Amino acid sequence: MVRITEDLIRRRAEHNDCLILSLEEVTLHQQDIEKIEHIDRWCRDLRILYLQNNLIPRIENLGRLKKLEYLNLALNNIEVIENLEGCESLQKLDLTVNFVGLLSSVESLKANIHLRELFLVGNPCTEFEGYRQFVVAALPQIKWLDGTEVSRSERIRAAQGLEEVRRRVGEQEEAYLRRRAQEKEEAQRNSVKEENQENPENLELDEEQREREFWNTPCSFSPESRLQAHHHLQEKRRRRTKEEKDEDKKLKTPRTLITAEGRVMNVNEPKLEFSLTEDEESGSVLLDLAVYRHMDTSLIDVDIHPTFVRVLVKGKVFQVVLPAEVKPDGSTAQRSQTTGHLVLTMPRAEGEIKGTGTVQRPGGTGTVQRPGGTGTVQQPGGTSRSKDSRLTEAHRLEVDPSKRSIVPPEPPRTGEFSEGFVDDPDVPPLV
Repeated sequence: MVRITEDLIRRRAEHNDCLILSLEEVTLHQQDIEKIEHIDRWCRDLRILYLQNNLIPRIENLGRLKKLEYLNLALNNIEVIENLEGCESLQKLDLTVNFVGLLSSVESLKANIHLRELFLVGNPCTEFEGYRQFVVAALPQIKWLDGTEVSRSERIRAAQGLEEVRRRVGEQEEAYLRRRAQEKEEAQRNSVKEENQENPENLELDEEQREREFWNTPCSFSPESRLQAHHHLQEKRRRRTKEEKDEDKKLKTPRTLITAEGRVMNVNEPKLEFSLTEDEESGSVLLDLAVYRHMDTSLIDVDIHPTFVRVLVKGKVFQVVLPAEVKPDGSTAQRSQTTGHLVLTMPRAEGEIKGTGTVQRPGGTGTVQRPGGTGTVQQPGGTSRSKDSRLTEAHRLEVDPSKRSIVPPEPPRTGEFSEGFVDDPDVPPLV
């Protein structure tokens, strides 16, 4: 059931800067609305109201609209004309193709002294004998009925035979009410039968056959049959949407995070900006991920591995390969209070220091910086840059057997020594 909400009216009030208190015209047609509500409290200055082609069974909650001039309720399920006495300025009422069978209910419009046009085409009451004569006599203020002008002579003739016409209309109304009671009972029995009893033959039929059987089965044109057709179409749309979603899930291939060969892939599903750097002073690898500023931290899940980091942001995977092996147990994760960025500080495990380069992924970019020069880092799904010429030179390290450690090579001695210089090995060098 679709309800009339404040958000719905504001979306329909774009021409009035989405202001509803001063709204003078609003269109709410084809919204599957089943009840009139809230409009008389939210839109007191309303002059034109369109509610055609909905599922409204009753005219209600419009009495406070003192300025309402035109009300369109065509193509609904209204059976009685009522509750419009408070619409003092009403000039035009459209009830085309409804289910008004109580013709005498038009007399409730006598209080609407400014009413000039009335449309009842397509209602059961229009088939009554003496229909037009009764309406013209009951509502002397109207000038147009069903698009036809009411002449002065027609009004005089209608007033002369009003009592006889009223008697015939009353008899036809009683017959119509008996017929409506039977239709309601039949509709209720069919509804209970459909809910409590499943037809195995129908279950074996395909969707096309069931559709053909539903639309070809004879039924009376009534509010109940119109609602049934609406619910049938709604259920059909729901099933089709569900099938499309299920099909999309089947066709969607799962994201590969680690290949069968054990190769870790770089993934950036949330399409976030990031930077990956190495801090030589602290011996750590830093990952700065530009997480959405106002997103709750509970929607972030961090998983640090020795060679890569995986972060789930609202269920979407961000994964990047680290430039050096790190210690997951000593790593920390923090969020900036100003930018909302997620900063991961990961102590580097004992190992070599590599060059610097760039990691790029579709939907987001990031940089990898390492001390000691620039170079190339090639990751799965990323792009690379050419190496810097400074990295082409080989830097060799030597091992001191006495100290069992790696020491840098001694720089070559340059310059000349003064006469009489003796190199004493017992004297430590100046630092």
